[in-house]
Amino acid sequence: MAERTHGAADAALESAYEAPMSTTSIDSARFERLFDVGRGLVSHHDPEIVLAEVIEAARDLTGARYAALGILDADKRGLARFLTAGIDEEERRRIGPLPRGHGILGELISDPKPLRLTEISEHPHSYGFPTEHPRMSTFLGVPVTIRGEVFGNLYLTEKADQAAFDEEDEEVLVVLAQWAAIAIDNARSHETSRIRQDELERAVRGLEATVALSREVGGESDLGRVLELVVKRGRALVGGKSCIVFLLADDDELSPAEVAGDVDRSVLDIKLPQQSPARDAIRSRHSQRIGAAEIARFSGLGTEAASALLVPLRSRGADLGVLAVFHAADPDDAFGNDDVLAMESFATSASTAIHSARSIEDEKLRLSIASSERERKRWARELHDETLQELGALNVMLESALQVDDAEAVRAALSTSNDQVERVITGLQGLITELRPAALDDLGVAAAVEALVSRMRSRSGLHVEADIDLAYESGRSDTRHSPELEATIYRTVQEALNNVVKHSGANRARVLIEERHSEVTIAVEDDGTGIGGRDSGEGFGLLGMRERIALVGGTVSVAEAEGGGTRVSASLPVSGP
Repeated sequence: MAERTHGAADAALESAYEAPMSTTSIDSARFERLFDVGRGLVSHHDPEIVLAEVIEAARDLTGARYAALGILDADKRGLARFLTAGIDEEERRRIGPLPRGHGILGELISDPKPLRLTEISEHPHSYGFPTEHPRMSTFLGVPVTIRGEVFGNLYLTEKADQAAFDEEDEEVLVVLAQWAAIAIDNARSHETSRIRQDELERAVRGLEATVALSREVGGESDLGRVLELVVKRGRALVGGKSCIVFLLADDDELSPAEVAGDVDRSVLDIKLPQQSPARDAIRSRHSQRIGAAEIARFSGLGTEAASALLVPLRSRGADLGVLAVFHAADPDDAFGNDDVLAMESFATSASTAIHSARSIEDEKLRLSIASSERERKRWARELHDETLQELGALNVMLESALQVDDAEAVRAALSTSNDQVERVITGLQGLITELRPAALDDLGVAAAVEALVSRMRSRSGLHVEADIDLAYESGRSDTRHSPELEATIYRTVQEALNNVVKHSGANRARVLIEERHSEVTIAVEDDGTGIGGRDSGEGFGLLGMRERIALVGGTVSVAEAEGGGTRVSASLPVSGP
C-alpha cells in the first residue's frame, strides 16, 4: 500500500525552518528523544557530522534497519551524494554504484512529500534492486527542505520485526527532517563563515607579507638580498615546499635567480628552455596552477613537487620573470583561489622591489664606469703633465750630451739625468701609492690614512691632525671591513685633503673617522676659505667623491665649518648598500 500524507505534514514541510510542528500524536518518551536529538544536531558546526548523525537518529527513532540521506544535485533532478547507515563497506562494494535518484528514490525528488510503502516492489515506479542488494520491503521517505528549497531526502527501510512504518514514524521523521534542515543550514552557515574567516586570515597574511616585504626592502638596494626576502616570504605566505624566483636577463634568457626551501641551490646554474611553464606564465601574464606533469617541463629543477603556482612578475609594463611556489600536495589541494590572490598581491610588491634594486644596480654600474673613466683621465693628465714631460726633458738632455765630446760635460749631463730619473721614479711611486697604497691592504685603513696625512704634512706644509676610531682598528671587532668600504674611506679623506691643499688656502686641517652603530662617519675640516659653500659638485674631486660614496650606499655633504673654513662630511653604512 502506498500512502501520501497531507495536512499537518505538508504545513510542516512549508515551514521547515520555523519551530517544529505540533507533535501531539508522538508519545512523550519518543518526543523527549526527538527533542534531545534535535538539540544535539543544532550544536554541531561540521556539516558532515550533522549529516551522519541525522541518518543514525532516523534509524534510532523509527527502529529502521537501513537509513539513507540522498543529497540533490544542482539541477534538483538527481542525487549528487547518497549517505547510508546499516550497510557495511563490504556490502556496499558488492552492491555496486550508488543510486542516482531513479525509481522510488526519484519519486520523492519529483514530488517532495512524505511517502510510506508497505511493499516497495508494488509501487509502479519501483526499479527493483541490484543482485547483491539486501532485501527491502517497507519504506518511509521524507524531504529535507532548507529555506523553502529541497536539500535532499531521508529514506528508511525495513522496520524492526518486519512491521510497517506507521503515521507516528512518519511524523517523527518529518520533525527530524525539520531539525536536520535547521542543523544543516546552521552548520553550512558556520562552515561558510569559517571559510570566509580563513580566506580573510589568508588575505591578512598576504597583506602582512606584502607590508613586511615592503618594510624590509624599503631601504634595501642589494638585489641579492631583495630576492632572498622575496622567495622566503613568498614560500611562507602559502605554505609551499619550496619557492624559486626566475628572472629574465637582457638576452631574454630565463633563469633561477634565488631559491628557498626544499630545493638545491645548484638549480641557480640552469637556464630554462624557451618552452616551459614559466615562459607560458610570462606570455599569458596570468597566474597558473600546474601539476607534476607540467613541473617536469622545468628542465633541471630536480623537484619532486606535485603541484606549483606560477605568478608573473611585472613592473612598469615590463616583464621581470616569474615567482614559482612548489607544493607536495596535489594541485586541487595545494593552492586555492585565495592563495592565488594573496600571491598576486605579494608579487606586485615583489616586482616593485626587484625592479628598484635592479635600477639601483644599473645606476651603480653606470656610476662605477663613469668614476673609472674620470680616474683614468686624471691619471693620464698627471702622467702627461709631470712624468711624460720629465721623461721628454731627460731624453733631450741625453741626446745633447751624446753630441758633446767634452767628458766633463757628459758626466755633468749624466749626473743631472740621474737626478731627474730619481725624481721621475719618486713621482711614479707617488702615483702608485695614490692609486692603491700598500698600507691599505697590508695594515688597514687607519694606517693608510695616517700615512696619507703624514705625506700631506711633508709635501704641502699643511698641519693635519687625524683622529681615527674604527671597530677593527680599536679591537672592538675581529673582522676588517670590505675592501670596497676601506677604499672608499681612504679615497674620501684623500680627495677632501687634496681639495684643502689646492683650493682652501688653509693652514690647518683635521680628519675625524668614527664607527658607531654599523656606520662610519668621516669629517674633514679646514680653517681656510677654500670651497666652502660651493656644493655644486662640479669640481672633479667632489664629483668623484660623491660617485664613490654613492656606490657603497653612503651620503656626503659640503658646508661651511664653524668659525670659517670648510667641512666635508660623509656617512657610510658598514653593511654596504
